[in-house]
Amino acid sequence: MKFAHALEPQPNEKWHLARQMGIDTAVAIAHPDASYPVWDFVSLARLKKRYEDAGFDLAVLEGWPTIDAIRRNAPERDAEMEVLKRTIVNMGALEIPILCYSWMSHFSWMRTSVTTVTRGGALTTSYTHALTEASPDAKGPLKITEAELWDSFTRFLHEIVPVAEKAGVKLALHPDDPPLTPIMGVSRIFTTVEAFERALSIVESEANGITFCQGNFAAMNAPIPETIHRLGKSGRMHFVHFRDLQGDARNLIETFHDDGKTDMFAAMKAYREIGFSGPMRPDHTPSMHGDANTFPGYEPRGRLFAIGYMKGLLEGVDAMRAAEQASPGRR
Repeated sequence: MKFAHALEPQPNEKWHLARQMGIDTAVAIAHPDASYPVWDFVSLARLKKRYEDAGFDLAVLEGWPTIDAIRRNAPERDAEMEVLKRTIVNMGALEIPILCYSWMSHFSWMRTSVTTVTRGGALTTSYTHALTEASPDAKGPLKITEAELWDSFTRFLHEIVPVAEKAGVKLALHPDDPPLTPIMGVSRIFTTVEAFERALSIVESEANGITFCQGNFAAMNAPIPETIHRLGKSGRMHFVHFRDLQGDARNLIETFHDDGKTDMFAAMKAYREIGFSGPMRPDHTPSMHGDANTFPGYEPRGRLFAIGYMKGLLEGVDAMRAAEQASPGRR
């Protein structure tokens, strides 16, 4: 596996810290207030070169381009599909291997607080479903149904997977965050392990894969090591978000990587056991002292701790596996 860092398109403090931590794999993400024309070949080529000049291999585009009309089968759907297809073709030509996307309609990940106090006064994100249930939107008719989302998703895969196959690009579906349906009148469908098995079965192709966002599967109350094996056996787990939380989908608090409910050592061991070789990045870390918390979950200092912790876990897993191989009878 390759530890990676989520880095906005313009160099900033995180770029420097990532290289100093020994990270040379980048996940290109957009700041919520910014966009980048990844569907334009020259623009994407320049973006890739910018990462390369800083010492990074650009492995993933995450969250680009906009596809909400596709999810909703809205009138703008075909125009968005053309932009998405151009992006994937450009990615293939530039050897950017993975596109991470989600099927969250109307709005993306939802939190009811981005200033929840956690260990040592760090600020983290949390979600309380009872609060969103108080929204007027939660009491009205559904803005979209689960059946409509499955229909649009199935249509999407049948149209886009052949494009991705030809381009040599892997699609990596991210879970709904939180994995709960509905939220404020909007249905979600990727809220269970079984939903991901269904997604993989719709089109049997290496190009049709998943992003294993560990925190979301923990919020489903899925046993993480077992679920890594369950979904990883397909060979289509292309990308991992390594994170943890306390609680579940209805009431969750995101934690430091060593302070959640998951056995993170067992999780790292499971990734090794399935032979996961793709990029893995820390996700949704608390904002530590000195972080501005203007981009909650993505501030630099929490990631310093996360990468160090992940490296330590992997060293421990590899040492244990080496010892077991040297002494086959020892467990």
